[in-house]
Amino acid sequence: MKNITVENLSAKIKSVIRDVPDFPKQGIIFKDITPFLNNPEIFSETVRFIADKYKNRGVSKVLGIEARGFILAAPIALELKAGFVPVRKKGKLPYKTVSGTYDLEYGQDTLQLHEDAVKKGEKILIIDDVLATGGTAKCACRMAEKLGAEIESIAMLIELEFLKGREKLQNYDLFSLVKY
Repeated sequence: MKNITVENLSAKIKSVIRDVPDFPKQGIIFKDITPFLNNPEIFSETVRFIADKYKNRGVSKVLGIEARGFILAAPIALELKAGFVPVRKKGKLPYKTVSGTYDLEYGQDTLQLHEDAVKKGEKILIIDDVLATGGTAKCACRMAEKLGAEIESIAMLIELEFLKGREKLQNYDLFSLVKY
């Protein structure tokens, strides 16, 4: 990945992201990553790029936030030889959980994490597809920290800068590939 820059990869990703107006509700322009996922060259290049960025940082678990975060986090975890941990919406995990509630740009929701998914002192990388208001990522951080884990970094495919989600995450290392 020596010849790939953030700028070049970002341009490739932007070329395949689809805007869907008024989804999930009126006035929101949804950034649809389905065409990105359907492009094996750009998708695999992105996974390798993100994994290379974190390969020497001692990450032992990669938390993927439901649902599109799973798609990115699982292959990144494999590249890092780290465990994959799903962060799910309330009621979707079968074992004992810790929970967190957060606001998003169009409502409120609750996330859960198995209480034994991360351990004290483990270095965690949190992955999601889009950073909007920052509530989802902040919630995932709080749950992992409640279990004693250390947040090594948060990595996002897309950052919607106008929603100022980065402000909620200013105490964390945050990387995003594509910015709108």
